[in-house]
Amino acid sequence: MTFEIRPVHDRDFFNWLPLFASYGEFYGTPVPDEKALLVWSWISEKTHGVSALVAQDEDGSLVGLAHYRTFARPLAGGTGIYIDDLFVAPEARGKGIATALIEQVTGIAREQRAGIVRWVTAPDNDEAQILYDKVAERTEWVTYDLQVQG
Repeated sequence: MTFEIRPVHDRDFFNWLPLFASYGEFYGTPVPDEKALLVWSWISEKTHGVSALVAQDEDGSLVGLAHYRTFARPLAGGTGIYIDDLFVAPEARGKGIATALIEQVTGIAREQRAGIVRWVTAPDNDEAQILYDKVAERTEWVTYDLQVQG
């Protein structure tokens, strides 16, 4: 399979949507239309600092995505790039697409002089961790979420 990694275009919405919905399904988080439209507006209107790359196959189908954003690193005195979402369609896995998406984000980080590219994954996402262990260093940090109520 040949593919191209490129920034998302406005006309990609209806091809991006099934990928984003499948990503949500993978993590047990439904992506209703309202949420998808909101996230798409963040990406297309650049209102939340979220950018997106997609992997497009030789037939023009989108088979992978990466949503990323810059974040400040006060203690380091610099910035980093955070990959919020990284997903490859099941039928396109094992072809180097996830690696290529990470490499493209790393290139963007290099251009922006960001010092690190960071992401998280679920502890049971063993298949992805095999790749991540090859391309990055696993940290020892523990992540916490505090849900904010009304």
